[in-house]
Amino acid sequence: MTTLPPPATELSADEARRLALRAQGFLGAPDRRAGVRGVLRHLGAVQLDTISVLARSHELIPYARLGAVGRAAVEAAYWKPAGAPPRAFEYWSHAACILPVEEWPHFAFRRRTYRARPHWGHHLPEGAYEQVIAQLRAEGPLTATDLGGAKRTSEWWDWSGTKVAVERALMYGEVVCVERRGWKRVYDLAERAIPAELLHDDLDDRECLRRLVRLAGEALGVGTRADIADYHRLKAEQVDAVIADSGLVPVSVAGWARPAWADPAALATPPRGRHRTTLLSPFDSLVWERARTERIFGFTHRLEAYVPRPKRVHGYFAMPVLAGGRLIGRVDPAREGRTLVARQVTLDGPRAVPAVAQALVEAAGWVGCTDVRVERIDAAELHGPLTKELARLLT
Repeated sequence: MTTLPPPATELSADEARRLALRAQGFLGAPDRRAGVRGVLRHLGAVQLDTISVLARSHELIPYARLGAVGRAAVEAAYWKPAGAPPRAFEYWSHAACILPVEEWPHFAFRRRTYRARPHWGHHLPEGAYEQVIAQLRAEGPLTATDLGGAKRTSEWWDWSGTKVAVERALMYGEVVCVERRGWKRVYDLAERAIPAELLHDDLDDRECLRRLVRLAGEALGVGTRADIADYHRLKAEQVDAVIADSGLVPVSVAGWARPAWADPAALATPPRGRHRTTLLSPFDSLVWERARTERIFGFTHRLEAYVPRPKRVHGYFAMPVLAGGRLIGRVDPAREGRTLVARQVTLDGPRAVPAVAQALVEAAGWVGCTDVRVERIDAAELHGPLTKELARLLT
């Protein structure tokens, strides 16, 4: 059993919650000068997902922190500008994520793991890998369609040999995705796309893990070993091997059953400032880990998009509502023309009405809607007050 050092300090549950909110960019003035790129650097990873209701998740992440930032500006901040070095790359972190290009060297441990992997879910036809590399070298950045087709049939999992090859090359680090076009990955050779000073696997596994553990701790503010491991999907033993040398400090948090670690810079300054009121993507890193979300906010969050319709409780893409540093409800949104439709709303009592209305109106304006309509609400007596408040804000 690993012997843990004594806690450097004791935190109340409220202090831990506020540290987490500030670390994730929801408490205090947003850094608008750094913009979307600053959000990406600060979080260290922004999750991608195919679902698009109000917008795709990687657009919702900066919106939740900065407000109504232009959606074209979001894409421009992430992906490689024409004729310029890339700002980010896509790789496997917490899931498929956009990552700051500066972190390429620190994912060498994962690239090595993939290269040593003996078994894969898709068969790689002989010669397909070499063909993909040769085609990218000759023709420049290409999608899987450009390379010869992503799928053999209409089934999403039935990848073509070309798709298997280019995805294998992506995981190995010989190919990199530095752009999405119409949601398709655009692949290029890493040797051409990644800046020369970053294009190496020189760091050993320990150094890579130490960096990612530190980044996770900074992005979380304070977290248990499980919280920190989950951020970049590390193994518990990987965290244990390096956390003592990561620069994070041990703390105890009232009500937390497990020891925790915190960013010393976060501990040095009390978290103060204005709280953001906003809808959150279910894929937002504030609520990535369900046990952590329940521990910090007393809020049970589950994405129901993959749950059969009859078994859904809160809706297909229920978005938690953050206000005053608390998670106060959920909204399952949709769009009908210029109307944002709240298909289903769950509120944590009457006091949540003004904040939920504010979040809905701001989100509507961001996506070009001029009206908001509420269809269902868990507490029928709150439908009238919510509709009234929406009408006031929209007038």
